[in-house]
Amino acid sequence: MNTPKPAIPNTTVTRNVHDLDQTTDNIYESLVIISKRANQISNNMKEELHGKLAEFASSNDNLEEIFENREQIEISKHYERMPKPSLIAIDEFLNDKIYYRNPAKEQQK
Repeated sequence: MNTPKPAIPNTTVTRNVHDLDQTTDNIYESLVIISKRANQISNNMKEELHGKLAEFASSNDNLEEIFENREQIEISKHYERMPKPSLIAIDEFLNDKIYYRNPAKEQQK
């Protein structure tokens, strides 16, 4: 659990809208790219979390065991403290870490 913390804030950040359309010249296209990347990140995080929690799954449905599983609680808290997928996607987009292409624009050329 000692992974380095990214430099992405966990809270809401006021952004300049003009920064988002610098690379695409279209704010809506930029938002579609960011939202698709945020969905990818969210799905990856969800799969990773379910994989880690599955290690602690028990075949018994004893309520006492569920509440006493500290490892499971700590893993869940770790994922809750992580930055939201949309914040990660915005950061990646602004730092040119996302590869994207628009086939409609490529056909026009």
